[in-house]
Amino acid sequence: MLRNLLTRAPIRIGALLLAGTMALASCSSAPAGGESNGNGKALAAVKVLENPKAYQGPSTAALATAGINPVAKNPPASLPATVTDAQGEEVTVADNSRILPLDLYGTTSRIVFDLGLGENVVGRDTSTSFDEAADLPLVTQNGHELNAEAILQIAPTVIITDSSLGPWDVIEQVRQAGVPVVTLDSSRSLATTAEMIKTVAQALGVPEQGEKLAERTSGEIAAMTEQIARIAPEGDRRLRMLLLYARGQSGIYYIFGKDSGADSLITSLGGIDVATEIGWEGMRPMTDEAMVDAAPDLVIMMTGGLESLGGVDGIAASVPALAHTPAGQNRRIVDMADSDLLSFGPNSAAVLEALSVAVYAPEPASAE
Repeated sequence: MLRNLLTRAPIRIGALLLAGTMALASCSSAPAGGESNGNGKALAAVKVLENPKAYQGPSTAALATAGINPVAKNPPASLPATVTDAQGEEVTVADNSRILPLDLYGTTSRIVFDLGLGENVVGRDTSTSFDEAADLPLVTQNGHELNAEAILQIAPTVIITDSSLGPWDVIEQVRQAGVPVVTLDSSRSLATTAEMIKTVAQALGVPEQGEKLAERTSGEIAAMTEQIARIAPEGDRRLRMLLLYARGQSGIYYIFGKDSGADSLITSLGGIDVATEIGWEGMRPMTDEAMVDAAPDLVIMMTGGLESLGGVDGIAASVPALAHTPAGQNRRIVDMADSDLLSFGPNSAAVLEALSVAVYAPEPASAE
């Protein structure tokens, strides 16, 4: 049943990632998903490899900055606001004084804070790890499992979420208690980021701030994509990239292909999305044949997933087919914090920048 859900297009990534991250959390005391950090370097400040295909060794993508950057401060809201959400429900929000944003990557929380409504946020999920939200009460447990009691205790006046967190019965319980719930589309990509921002803003009665934030985010993505294009190799020297999702304890290995969101990330990095090239649509279980056929030069992974396999040495043992690819032979694995890699929110340009540094200017830069 899960496999059938995940192979539909457009892909809904939340169910699989929730299952995997919860399984990982049950085997570890570390927070599932990892945390954002601001210790990375700006692309303009690094020396780019002359031949990225020849580089050997793993690298980690770290955001140059992980903080929020609001477009306004406590903007006045035009309420009540009525929106039709991703489930086709007409939802009216009359009060945004106690907002609870929830999703697998903390993206919705970042949007609310960047709209200037951070002081109205009353709780957080595990993936909302930026400093400005650190002191908020946690409403998820065992990784990313929603806790109805914790949610009702903080008395939210509106919940903004998607289908990436569960169990969904918790959301229904809160909705039946009279709390308006606006459900976003859980399909994410760079192309859908601006629309998601505007939807959240409209629901919270601040559409003007939504337009500003969406325009700023789209502009930053475009500028960073252009900057990356200037340093990325062309023609046969372009890197063949693949995004692999893994949770070692659960034996979960998925390749992200066309319409999964990973394709837009890879092409914006100047790479060739080899999963799309071999006809891989959405997100599907990895096979040895697919890995070998894809022949990636570089594999992108979530940090938590890579750690669950025992690091680069562990993935060599867990995924023997990788050894038959250039990425495996060169140990060319790029990892990034789970809560950042596929967040597709206001910090998308920063995510692209961090990945581009890890891909084209890793340390030590000794590819030759």
